[in-house]
Amino acid sequence: MRVLVTGGAGYIGSHACLSLIEAGYDVVVVDNLSNSSRESLIRVEELTGKACNLVVGDINDINTLDKLFRGHHIDAVMHFAGLKAVGESCEKPAEYYRNNVAGTLTLCEAMARHHVGTLIFSSSATVYGDPYTVPIAEDFPLSATNPYGQSKLMVENMLKDFVAADKINGQPSWNIGLLRYFNPVGAHESGRIGEDPNGIPNNLLPYISQVAIGKLDQLAVFGDDYPTADGTGVRDYIHVMDLVDGHIKALEKLLSSEDAKGCHVWNLGTGNGYSVLEMVAAFEKASGKSVSYKIVERRSGDIAACFADPTKAQQELGWTAQRELSQMMADSWRWQENNPQGYEGD
Repeated sequence: MRVLVTGGAGYIGSHACLSLIEAGYDVVVVDNLSNSSRESLIRVEELTGKACNLVVGDINDINTLDKLFRGHHIDAVMHFAGLKAVGESCEKPAEYYRNNVAGTLTLCEAMARHHVGTLIFSSSATVYGDPYTVPIAEDFPLSATNPYGQSKLMVENMLKDFVAADKINGQPSWNIGLLRYFNPVGAHESGRIGEDPNGIPNNLLPYISQVAIGKLDQLAVFGDDYPTADGTGVRDYIHVMDLVDGHIKALEKLLSSEDAKGCHVWNLGTGNGYSVLEMVAAFEKASGKSVSYKIVERRSGDIAACFADPTKAQQELGWTAQRELSQMMADSWRWQENNPQGYEGD
């Protein structure tokens, strides 16, 4: 069974490649390396003893995709190739719609041409917008407060339309899992692969860890006047290895039963929310390092609190997040301490 992993050299994609290989799948990766590194896949090969076949290319490139599908018998696709920074999406919305929406359309058209209908899509909790209550279940109203979230919601609607169109002619050929996950953190326990963003990190944990290692001076905390316990934003942080375990479970579900055909939605989260300042304190405890921070104005597109109701994934996939906050922090610090310059330091 061969899985195409788009964006497979990136943070979540590289961990997914490792878990797929360990689960017995063959892996082909397509990645334009715009915010990722070949080194991540070299290390995946070291850890697993098996190679990831890397095709350097963009999902918006029709010729690249057609050549890839012709050259490899692909059974399913895990789609991680997307831009993912909320703040940046507000500054550069066109890039987000071009990459996340148009790129996914091009990918799906290529899949259809080559008769590949099984897709795991990397969606996001941002499709719930500013939820009226928490925890958030899959049947909550959908909206978006920023272009990043809007791009994910547009893709979800597009994929649902593909499935609905197929049903007009009978049994759907599309077999799609929409995984709405919350805030991935942590790294593989080996410390060999982890999150290595280009430039200044957009996500909280790599920013905290780069302050701790001395690469950055100070963490900016965007707002301390939210209606939360300490005034800072609350999110559901999930260990990246738990997250990719959820992807494997979803893929197994889609591949194992004809009843799974269609479009299915699952939250991947822990069901627990932690504030920014709680995350700083937990990281300091795990690393033994002090993390300097300052409070600044709220960031455009952010909301006060967001955490999951993971019941549906537990019931339908047999999946539950296993790793506690302390392990998320310990694994994040191990990665950062062992790789102070990220993959560039190798």
